[in-house]
Amino acid sequence: MSHPARSHVVELRTGGRGAPRFAGSAEPALTWRVESEAEGWSQGSATIEARRGGILERHVVQGAQSASVGWPFAPLRAYETAEVRVVVTGADGVELEPGAWTAVEAGPLRPEDWTAAFVAAAADDSAGAPAPPSARDGATEERVRDALTAGGPDRLVSRFRRELPVSRRVARALLSYTAHGVVEFRIDDEPVSDELLAPGWTAYRDRLLFSTVDVTAALSPGEHMLGAWVGPGWYAEYFGFDGDFFRTWTGPRALSAQLRIEYADGGVETIVTDAEWSATIDGPIRFASVYQGERYDARLEDDGLAVGGTLTGSAPVVVLEADPGRLRPAALPPVRVTETRAVVDVVESATGETILDVGQNLVGRLRVRVKGAAGTTISLRHAEVLEHDELGIRPLRFAAAADTYTLAGAGVEEWAPRFTFHGFRYAQITGVEPGAVEVVAEVLHTDLVRTGWLSTDVPEIDRLHANVVWGARGNFVSIPTDCPQRDERLGWTGDLQVFAPTAGYLFDTQAFLSSWLEDVAADQARIGGIGPLYSPLIDQRLFAPAPMAAWSDVTTVVPSVLRRQFADRGVIERQYPSMKAWVDVVRGESVDGLWEKGMQLADWLDPTAPPDRPAEARTDPYLVATAYSFRSATLVAEAAALLGKDEDAAEYAAVAAGVRAAFNRAYVTPAGRMMSDSQTAYAVAIVFGLLPDELVAPAGARLAAIVERGGHRIGTGFVGTPIVSDALTISGHRATAQRMLQTDELPSWLYPVSMGATTIWERWDSMLPDGTINPGEMTSFNHYALGAVADWLHRDVGGIAPLEPGYRRILVRPRAGLVSRAEARHDSVFGPIRVEWTAADPALGEHSPLEATVVVPPNTTAVVDLPGREPVEVGSGTHRFAP
Repeated sequence: MSHPARSHVVELRTGGRGAPRFAGSAEPALTWRVESEAEGWSQGSATIEARRGGILERHVVQGAQSASVGWPFAPLRAYETAEVRVVVTGADGVELEPGAWTAVEAGPLRPEDWTAAFVAAAADDSAGAPAPPSARDGATEERVRDALTAGGPDRLVSRFRRELPVSRRVARALLSYTAHGVVEFRIDDEPVSDELLAPGWTAYRDRLLFSTVDVTAALSPGEHMLGAWVGPGWYAEYFGFDGDFFRTWTGPRALSAQLRIEYADGGVETIVTDAEWSATIDGPIRFASVYQGERYDARLEDDGLAVGGTLTGSAPVVVLEADPGRLRPAALPPVRVTETRAVVDVVESATGETILDVGQNLVGRLRVRVKGAAGTTISLRHAEVLEHDELGIRPLRFAAAADTYTLAGAGVEEWAPRFTFHGFRYAQITGVEPGAVEVVAEVLHTDLVRTGWLSTDVPEIDRLHANVVWGARGNFVSIPTDCPQRDERLGWTGDLQVFAPTAGYLFDTQAFLSSWLEDVAADQARIGGIGPLYSPLIDQRLFAPAPMAAWSDVTTVVPSVLRRQFADRGVIERQYPSMKAWVDVVRGESVDGLWEKGMQLADWLDPTAPPDRPAEARTDPYLVATAYSFRSATLVAEAAALLGKDEDAAEYAAVAAGVRAAFNRAYVTPAGRMMSDSQTAYAVAIVFGLLPDELVAPAGARLAAIVERGGHRIGTGFVGTPIVSDALTISGHRATAQRMLQTDELPSWLYPVSMGATTIWERWDSMLPDGTINPGEMTSFNHYALGAVADWLHRDVGGIAPLEPGYRRILVRPRAGLVSRAEARHDSVFGPIRVEWTAADPALGEHSPLEATVVVPPNTTAVVDLPGREPVEVGSGTHRFAP
């Protein structure tokens, strides 16, 4: 007896995957997924149901939309809990069983929901601490280093506490907290969450996030102690490089928190930070800095955050003036420890020092367990690489990246720093015999949900892909940064702009990048509509704001990427003013459609650029600027059309057409040759759609000839690297693109792999073949931008590409040649996609027939384009294709 194929709702969520439990918006978007045994299943309609306050509400969604559906009900109120579920009807008219009810919980949602003050330790006079001496003013490098690593009030950690008697049973207790600095909140001296470095790094003048956690289980009837550590963090760091550092904060470390207690008898009480709290800057953390590290003296520990304890140096707090209008609930996943890695080797340096190797360049901290005499100090200095058997610390520049722990002498002691993190594979340990200490590395980053995988039969390609993954993990710490180890770690916009498509395949970046884009827009508004070079902005003396192609274009590109990858219309709605403002700035910079003025970083880190002049690329910077002008105008026109802004759509489409015509007049010959005869010039012209159709083939042929003449080595920097493989593929030279990925000669993607790299390097030659670090002032061994080629690997080798937003319609078009077998998986917003294939005749390269299995999730379709076959469109289910 046969049974009908079953379909059912398996997930309903609000916000992005991995987002905090408590809503980041009063109107959170809804996404649901269906599992189905039926082939070709799709949604015909859905009814969203909500119940709150005894009232049941319904809203009908017609069609297949099931990702990032706008909240259709009245906005949530602070501390409200609603329950939602979805009842889905298939396109066949069959209604599925209702999905499970899902709680949607809110803490504070708006600034007016926040009644807590910001409080600081009375003894904290760090606001008056002098800025470090500057090389700009003649200070020596030694003086600058000494000032940055010297202890002082601005590098201490404040501790706060308030006694809390609980007289009756608690039904629910929600704690919301934030800080000027980074905070670890505790109840009875136990952390309330595994979140680290909260509230993260934002454009503090405009946006300050807060976390909300349920602490009901911690508040049984009896005496309790509310407590918190607040370290300097990004809020109070000295940012800069080249011996020129700036203080950007305007006050002491401060805490703001409110605890809402709902008692079982119906009573409600709210405890807030106010004058009743006490605080101190005395304690065991004697120094804390993101760049420099942390120093901890266990002999100074006390029990001041425990019930009945004594807080050394405690005094009543000072209540500060602070604008609550900046406050926003955190909507992105938290930073936390996601993995622990053991020491795999102990190396003796050339000078006899002990160096620990954890086997992987990572971002995080070391945790030590040790027993020894009181006053013994263990020092840990971190580095990404060894150079001639010594720590390679020169690339760290003015970042000490060093931690110290002084033992209390009370048996076995365990410690890890709270308020810093490092980029490292190696750590030099002094002050203790290696056999007397246990050390593990804790990997730390924004805990994004992994969504994409690729594996092949070529180990070097798999290692390259793994390096890309580790590069994203290491640089996604609260914001997307350019590097995690030296005195920089800024949210450079050009780096993320080129990497966003790769990142969004590998991880669910929807909430993470949406949050960061709000900072980008806030900073942009403060500098006259210019897309910032980095965000959050620090000090305008650190790179004065200037229109910068590829970097400032983050304002248009990344929202469009999020729309394509996650079917997120909301991000376009939120960011549209930012997108439009940037294109209007470029229009003002351009003359007759050409943008040919101002400084441009353009194809940054072209491999021919001298070590000390990384902007000197083979490609005309104004060619790049004009190409991006076209791209951004096109994206704004598309965004306007999506939002129903027809006049804007027509206006910006006309702007794009004018730029395209000007580009061809200025930079392209009638035969399809570029005035800059470089890989990047042809790549942007082909991939951005700047060329007339009849010139794509000759331009592609010229690009292939350049690549082949160069021995298939890479010839691109930041702008060309993500798209040169696509340009070759689009123009009929896939084999040449594949050959570029097979060489390990310098410069190439596989050269770092051949040198033992476990992350993506900043430069193609960050380490030279003789094991010497690149002599340039700027070198990082964990820098994801050049790993943006993985986007092409996912689509052309793995065979998974979005044809419609969110992978609602999928292009499956894998090709052999670079590898003979591959499996790609992507957990899209509609469900898991899988493509597994094997070449029937590897000798035929890209033309080899493939044996393939394609898994298409419900509510989507796929166009399957395999060599030697006509493309075929299939619905959901598992599909097998013989060669």
